[in-house]
Amino acid sequence: MTAPSRKEKDFHIRFRGVRGTIPCPGGEYARYGGNTSCIEVRCGEHLFVLDAGTGLRPLGVELDAAGPSDIDILLTHTHIDHIAGMPFFIPMFKAGNSLRIHAGHLWDNEERLREVFLRLIDAPIFPVPLEALAAEIAFEEFRAGDTLQLRKDVSIRTAPLNHPNGATGYRIDYDGRSICYITDTEHVMGVVDTNILELIQDTDIFIYDATYTEEEYPQFAGWGHSTWEEGAKLAERANVGLYVIFHHAPEHTDNHMDLIADQARMVFESSLVAREGLILRP
Repeated sequence: MTAPSRKEKDFHIRFRGVRGTIPCPGGEYARYGGNTSCIEVRCGEHLFVLDAGTGLRPLGVELDAAGPSDIDILLTHTHIDHIAGMPFFIPMFKAGNSLRIHAGHLWDNEERLREVFLRLIDAPIFPVPLEALAAEIAFEEFRAGDTLQLRKDVSIRTAPLNHPNGATGYRIDYDGRSICYITDTEHVMGVVDTNILELIQDTDIFIYDATYTEEEYPQFAGWGHSTWEEGAKLAERANVGLYVIFHHAPEHTDNHMDLIADQARMVFESSLVAREGLILRP
């Protein structure tokens, strides 16, 4: 039996949207990107998508051009900036595609994931009826903290995050490597979030909600977001390989993000600021 080729075992991520709260058009946001949260994850032949913000739309265009798709979309939560791309995701409208949409924050909620999606596309908010979605679509819920075995060779651990209405963090392990996606979570000053710490321990790539700086944070306390400084502390303590600053605030222009990138490298050398289109391999 021949060993799997490098391509068959390829593990990489591509940032499709890195912004939080609301999309920001070009101009002062052109270099880092203005689409909201969406990350494409390739584990060999398997395709996972972390969040479905406006960055999902261009991904859908590329997938449609490549032929039928089999996709697992893992949502951190269902606030609008993380699901706004779903009604514009072309594979949902094409027969032959298979999509499973997963979420772990609604387990104890009266409203189910499918109902949230239907409300998103319901008139008069969106003019396209449910019947137009020709793909095979399933909505699958779990409890944040569960381990998901969606593919036999991919392990996905989850953890609850501190965010209004709840959110879920993800760790994807494949072929001895891992990435962690922790966004839309708020730290508690002086307290280490053990849910996050345990999830990200020794991970190769750690993506973290760094919406604010420590200087900005006090005026936004309670909004459910964190700082790049707090992320750097977690990265150091958990021995992560690469720390990626993510979920950029709409107020943070390209020049502002350049300053954050420089400051972060002085605190945790192996760090960078996520940019739209950036590809990373664990």
